Amino acid sequence: MKQKKIRGHKRRWKHIENWGNNNTHLNLTDYLLNKKGKYHTKISVRPWYELSLTHSINPEPKGKTKQKILAGLIDIYENLKTQLDKLGQPYYLKIWLFEPRFSQSQVVCAIGDNIGFYENAFFKPPVEKNLIAHHYGNLNPRLEKLNWDYRLDEDHYDKTAVGEPEFYKSRQDYEDTKKWFEKLLKNPHRTYSLTQPNSESTETYSFNRGNVWIGGQK
Repeated sequence: MKQKKIRGHKRRWKHIENWGNNNTHLNLTDYLLNKKGKYHTKISVRPWYELSLTHSINPEPKGKTKQKILAGLIDIYENLKTQLDKLGQPYYLKIWLFEPRFSQSQVVCAIGDNIGFYENAFFKPPVEKNLIAHHYGNLNPRLEKLNWDYRLDEDHYDKTAVGEPEFYKSRQDYEDTKKWFEKLLKNPHRTYSLTQPNSESTETYSFNRGNVWIGGQK
């Protein structure tokens, strides 16, 4: 699969700045109390928030563009923390920093019953890794002010991933998807049973796609 070339970086830097400003001015308290008690924001600047309709993929942000996005996430985190500290109740607020799938990085916050879900959103491997802050250039001092916990960035599937033949446009589409899934399961992955409330356990397959660091104030 070919990678697209990203052009017009200076124009995108302006869009990144606007995205950051829009999210730092959010009235988070009203949002959390009036919605479902959770909020997250990830980069919403083209081309990183959209799926390609061709056989090419968008390369992950690099260099100064990557630093500007991460700086925006830190700004958003700091602003939301100021608001949440005034809320007077427990909350979850973290930066999820993905590598190499950096475009998935986001700030996530929650109150009430949602806190537990986000605290256990990622698998913690037995071997620890440390975030190398100096890889992010002049953001090093800001990153080192936060605690970073290492987790795995995984894609998850279960035995229902393929579905039934009647949900496909053709029998061939179904057979192709079935072959794809059978081939996928030959790759290294971890398997475990997931039990939902009032339902039977489902065998789940998780494939490691990289790292995710969970960052919050010390």
